[in-house]
Amino acid sequence: MHVVAVLALDGVVPFDLSVPLQVFGSAMDDGGRPRYETRVCGLGPSVRTSPVFGGIGLDVPWGLEALAEADTVLVPGHADGLVPPPEALEALRSAAARGARIASICVGAFILAASGLLDGRRATTHWAYARELARLHPSVEVDDSVLFTDNGRLLTSAGVAAGIDLCLHLVRRDHGASVAAMVARRIVMPLQRDGGQAQYIRHPDPGPPDVGLQPTLAWLEARLHLPLTLADIAGHASTSVRTLNRRFRAQVGTTPLQWLLRARLHRAQQLLESTTLPVDRVAAACGFGSSATLRAHFTRHVGTSPQSYRQAFRTGS
Repeated sequence: MHVVAVLALDGVVPFDLSVPLQVFGSAMDDGGRPRYETRVCGLGPSVRTSPVFGGIGLDVPWGLEALAEADTVLVPGHADGLVPPPEALEALRSAAARGARIASICVGAFILAASGLLDGRRATTHWAYARELARLHPSVEVDDSVLFTDNGRLLTSAGVAAGIDLCLHLVRRDHGASVAAMVARRIVMPLQRDGGQAQYIRHPDPGPPDVGLQPTLAWLEARLHLPLTLADIAGHASTSVRTLNRRFRAQVGTTPLQWLLRARLHRAQQLLESTTLPVDRVAAACGFGSSATLRAHFTRHVGTSPQSYRQAFRTGS
């Protein structure tokens, strides 16, 4: 069984600690058996959360040896400017060296950065602490605009609830979209949220409710196969292209064409997982025009080819 170890040190943020336990603990097979074994590990038999988060005392059943046995290691955020103990950093480096997948939640990225594992890699953390992460660790490429980053074996997530997005992403990587969707429904969470942290960093007036983008988003979802332009989208929204871009930035956290690209890629993933349509048919159904265009976007944004993705996530494979 896939073992997930969650590192709990004094000052751990309780929500961050509970996220992987909830998400991975909710992933069941068709017989109702758990797909993951979760282990909370640390330096000693107990930890205490920061007083800011209730000062709760928690039992820690596993020591750092759990990191040496884990397939996935989660590093939740820790408050109070935690300086990670050397033995915890060494355990993380050792886990990475033997091939474990390691991910951080929120300001847990500071612990990964202190271990040196993020050097030369793209990473994120809570937007309010991104500048500090970049200052303390200039060799890390900090991106405060995304919900999470995926470098294959090393992943980071943005503030608080983005840890849920990250863990659902890992379940999807492991077991495909249908299992991840089941977990998302169980925890009452969308499988994939649109936009990134930008929608939380900026707080412009989105305008009165009657100019919300939901009708336009639904219109786009129904026409992903068509060669839509900015002018087409602006025409449906009865606005100028400039105003359309501003509203998308304010309400969705991205541009209309970026949102459209993500929606098309998501539709392509669904078709690759659930149908046997040839790749060129999938490309046409999702508005990419040609299989070459689909492959280029898919490889850039998903990190693999459509064919390899289908082999990994095809329903029933």
